[in-house]
Amino acid sequence: MNFNDHSELEGDHAFLSPSKYHWINYDELKLAESYSKFMATQKAVVIHSFAATCIDLGQKLPKSQKTLNTYVNDAIGYKMTPEQVLYYSINCFGTADTISFRNGQLRIHDLKTGVVPANMGQLEIYTALFCLEYTKNPNDIEIELRLYQNNEIIFHHPDPKEITLIVDKIIKFDKVINQIKEREE
Repeated sequence: MNFNDHSELEGDHAFLSPSKYHWINYDELKLAESYSKFMATQKAVVIHSFAATCIDLGQKLPKSQKTLNTYVNDAIGYKMTPEQVLYYSINCFGTADTISFRNGQLRIHDLKTGVVPANMGQLEIYTALFCLEYTKNPNDIEIELRLYQNNEIIFHHPDPKEITLIVDKIIKFDKVINQIKEREE
């Protein structure tokens, strides 16, 4: 039998994909809710890409209190780098929405497009990853973290002790994962 050619779809997954089979147990209401969340995630990807392009080009948006405009304009004003991967190991890395390190001050901003209240934990992990990758002691730098969501900016200056705890946990958990990997080889 000759199967139909769908090579353009290789690697992609449909919303109603067999590999994400939980939808088979949904009713129409749950399906609509799940699909709305999926589309919001897709929109967030486009918004983040747009914001990164604006920042790369130095293209400010009209002044307003809107989340996207404020986020982009602040990132440009602080000469931040968008979509920067912070890497400790293959087991622990992530991409900061925008980041800068100048004159002993680390600044990390995160754009949130959803309505669920965001948490600073993610930004604190980025901070720990930065400290690990660039061998900075959290006690020796000034740290400002910002979440941009729902037309508000939440500022956070984490306690260096908290960042140090996260650094230590990353190192410890990375070793544990590597030991597990070695046993499985």
